[in-house]
Amino acid sequence: MIARFPRLAATLSLGLAWAVALPALGQDQAEAPDRPLRIIVFGAHPDDCELEAGGTAARWAKLGHKVKFVATTNGDIGHHEMAGGTLARRRAAEVKRCAEILGIETEVLDIHDGEILPTLENRRTITRLIREWEADLVISHRPNDYHPDHRYTGILVQDAAFMVIVPNFCPDVPALRKNPVFMYSEDSFQKPNPFEPDVVVPIDEVFDQKVACIDALASQFYEWNPWLFGYLNEVPDSPEARLEWTRERALRRYGAVANRFRETLAEWVGDEAAQEVKTAEAFEVCEYGSQPSREELATLFPFFGDQD
Repeated sequence: MIARFPRLAATLSLGLAWAVALPALGQDQAEAPDRPLRIIVFGAHPDDCELEAGGTAARWAKLGHKVKFVATTNGDIGHHEMAGGTLARRRAAEVKRCAEILGIETEVLDIHDGEILPTLENRRTITRLIREWEADLVISHRPNDYHPDHRYTGILVQDAAFMVIVPNFCPDVPALRKNPVFMYSEDSFQKPNPFEPDVVVPIDEVFDQKVACIDALASQFYEWNPWLFGYLNEVPDSPEARLEWTRERALRRYGAVANRFRETLAEWVGDEAAQEVKTAEAFEVCEYGSQPSREELATLFPFFGDQD
């Protein structure tokens, strides 16, 4: 997968290619070797970031790096018995608890669930958030997701991928002097193109935090999703039983990610170690933004030791 990163030059004009080729990640970090990485993850709803990158965020945080999750909508229609401000406040409290569990920061934008659009105003909002965080790495949905909020969040982040380095766009927030690496979180959609992982992160060591996070998102995983998809009668009553039920479901979900991408996982941890990994999260490099080498990816995901 790594060999395809230079593909940007084949698809962009020479002028834009020069603009994207700003100082490399490694150069900045060589000047400030103790500077923590700064990662910002965008999800459409107050649970998407936690589901797609919660384990990796916990691993970054344990190493002292700075992670922020941003929900681009407030989730105010994501329930069958409540809606509006009451639900939005409940979901904001849930992701705040998740941030405490993971050791990160979180923010929920005040945009109605189901109503985000790729407008100029929203592009400015995303651009400002990336700049304010001084991001080295930006992660979001792919723009061919099933949910319109997911798709438009992905498009907005893609649209910001060049604008974050343009000083006269949103001049109230200083432009970044290097373009971050932009990546997609994992999904299973095949058309028009399937997800192709460039990094697969084992999350076994932080799996308890991941499960605790999902457990904290009670409105979604003990109420709304079970009602929506017809398995509400399967949800246990007691907190202890719910936690174990969630653990089993999460093990299946993130175990499937590890199994699906075990070949790529082996490229990072070796064949023998890859066979021992039970759960994982996966990420794909976006063609927009800085195009990292394998060494730069290893710097952004500092979990794998020395890479040959």
